[in-house]
Amino acid sequence: MSGRTVVVTGGTRGVGAGIARAFAAAGAEVLTCARRPPEVPVPGAEFRPLDLRDPAAVREFFGGLGRIDVLVNNAGGTPYRRLAEADAERHARVVELNLLAPLAASLAAHDGLSRARGSVIMIGSVSGGRPSPGSAAYGAAKAGVENLARSMAVEWAPDVRVNTLVVGMVRTERSHLHYGDEDGLAAVARTVPLGRLADPADVGAAAVFLASDAAAYISGASLLVHGGGERPAFLDAATADRPAADRTTADRPTVDRET
Repeated sequence: MSGRTVVVTGGTRGVGAGIARAFAAAGAEVLTCARRPPEVPVPGAEFRPLDLRDPAAVREFFGGLGRIDVLVNNAGGTPYRRLAEADAERHARVVELNLLAPLAASLAAHDGLSRARGSVIMIGSVSGGRPSPGSAAYGAAKAGVENLARSMAVEWAPDVRVNTLVVGMVRTERSHLHYGDEDGLAAVARTVPLGRLADPADVGAAAVFLASDAAAYISGASLLVHGGGERPAFLDAATADRPAADRTTADRPTVDRET
């Protein structure tokens, strides 16, 4: 990535910081932007303040860049909030940050990316492909991001490639807010086929790959970075495949199981 300029939105902590570090380690000039500066500076990355929900400020920011080769739309997130516990305006703010802000940033960066024949990397989520109780607006926005990326990949080809990283559970400095203490984190990790939560560096490595020449023919794709996914809950509830000795009489099937 030497000689290339990479912008990582929300690249000041967690997954975003991991992505910024990965690009810096690959030799890129990295610029991160967020509303607040990082509590811990990201080595090799320059920070500039930006509210991504302000379209005029976003246009000014990208218009002032001399060059941009890669845009990583990472900024996003949501508090835990059940649908009926908030009004539509609060849920709309989640959609604004997680769907409309990446769209605004991509549009503002389009001309620069076209000149560089660069790429956009959307940071999606497994929440966009399954029910997301407690974060329904976030899941809907992430589903939209993945679809948006596929449409952008068609409209902006061949000058700009657009792909999505569909990210699963990641261990960051704020993981305890989602999964609890170390016991909770360990229990959650056991639900992942690879036996652990992702590290931000795992996501960063995948982002560098999608932006690299090795992925020059990849566009409109969704790359799953989720450790193998989530074990279906019904497998732990079903009794049909348990050893006979482990079943109660009530557990034993009386009819053939459908395949």
